[in-house]
Amino acid sequence: MIRSELVARLHEANPDLGTQEIERIVTLVFDAIVDKLAAGGRVELRGFGTFSTRARAARQGRNPRTGDAVEVDAKRVPYFKPGKDMRTRLNV
Repeated sequence: MIRSELVARLHEANPDLGTQEIERIVTLVFDAIVDKLAAGGRVELRGFGTFSTRARAARQGRNPRTGDAVEVDAKRVPYFKPGKDMRTRLNV
């Protein structure tokens, strides 16, 4: 599902809200999740799952075109752990 499909489904379920309002709500929710993760926090949506970040150490990489060694900086990457309800529904 892509963002526009999510907005369309929410609009079907809530016809009293306009598409612009639903788009704003979806944007606010996604921005809140990203802001919390950027601050080093974690977001838990009960029955759905948990978003957090994991640290990746700096490492030596390779340029695939030239084969030269390249330094890859340390970084944090997003991580999602599905909740028990989601795992159960996926593995029926």
